[in-house]
Amino acid sequence: MVENKYQIGVRRFGLVNWVGAKHLYLKEINRFLVVWAQTLLSPLITSLLFLSVLSLALGNERENVLGYPFITFLAPGLIAMQIIQQAFSHSSSSIMIGKIQGNIVDMLFAPLSASEVTLSIILAAVTRSLLIAVVSITIFSLFVDIFISNVFIIFIYAFLGSFILGAVGFCAGLWAEKFDHMATVTNFFIIPLSFLSGTFYTIDKLPNFLQSLSVINPFFYMIDGFRYGFLGKSDGSITVGLIYLSILALTTWLASFYLYKKGYKIKS
Repeated sequence: MVENKYQIGVRRFGLVNWVGAKHLYLKEINRFLVVWAQTLLSPLITSLLFLSVLSLALGNERENVLGYPFITFLAPGLIAMQIIQQAFSHSSSSIMIGKIQGNIVDMLFAPLSASEVTLSIILAAVTRSLLIAVVSITIFSLFVDIFISNVFIIFIYAFLGSFILGAVGFCAGLWAEKFDHMATVTNFFIIPLSFLSGTFYTIDKLPNFLQSLSVINPFFYMIDGFRYGFLGKSDGSITVGLIYLSILALTTWLASFYLYKKGYKIKS
């Protein structure tokens, strides 16, 4: 009789393959660090351009928002917007490139469970977003008055926001068959939700109909909570946002876990 350690399909790593998950995570980290100018510097430049253009266009004419100068109000929102967009970009591109180049089979045949694969890639997306946040806050502080009210709130909202978009990007990468499909998701869902989330304004400036939609827009809670960590003031309820995003993080991860385990569009 063949011993269990030589049988096909028998896990020999215990409950979690920590070594395999760690190496997949590090591979994903290395993937974006190799092209750091594109993955870390480019989002920063985009945010600075937004900040510069709006600062020059409005000057000192814009009234204070939540008791702070408009530019001070705007800066955390721009950073949060880049955090969530880059998390989506990382995980979706990871799956898409793997499918197009054919090397996704390396993950499929590796002794890694669906939970280990999904969490490794999503957490790598979170890491990329947190690095962007640290770099952006540092550089922004050279040009704008940056107030930090609660570091924990900043971290938890950055983590939850990037985790959710990392999981959504993972699912989108499985669904998309070419990069045009990814552009559709970005252009018709990610960007509109970002711009309707209160990045550039408080939601009380919106028509009543759009205000009602903002209450269920997860991007609103991501950006509003992140900004609260800086200014100590928010548009909505921080507690409601924390609960809502926590549930959404679990739901989106379970969706990515299920689709990958099922082999959605990656197994014939």
